[in-house]
Amino acid sequence: MQKPETHIFICASTRLNGIVKGSCQNKSSHNLVAMFSEEVMDRDLEGEVMVTATGCVGLCEKGPVVMIYPQQIWYGEVTEDDIEDILDAIEEGEVVDRLAIS
Repeated sequence: MQKPETHIFICASTRLNGIVKGSCQNKSSHNLVAMFSEEVMDRDLEGEVMVTATGCVGLCEKGPVVMIYPQQIWYGEVTEDDIEDILDAIEEGEVVDRLAIS
């Protein structure tokens, strides 16, 4: 596997102590991981874009949180309806302003 150009991290609410905070997870963040992965495959971006579930990133009030690296773009309150917009923005080198956490 080659090193991906872009890495999408999706908060899955798990904390270091193993306790699930719940905010992102309760808002279907695990479904987002699967849906992002499927859309990456549908767009034939495997190898260029990698999707990973993460532990808690501490912005529970903004969950589900999606982070795009190395661009360092953070998105909040992401839903399945936002996936195409986020992947379009990645491909075009842009930001989805309505979701961006500043």
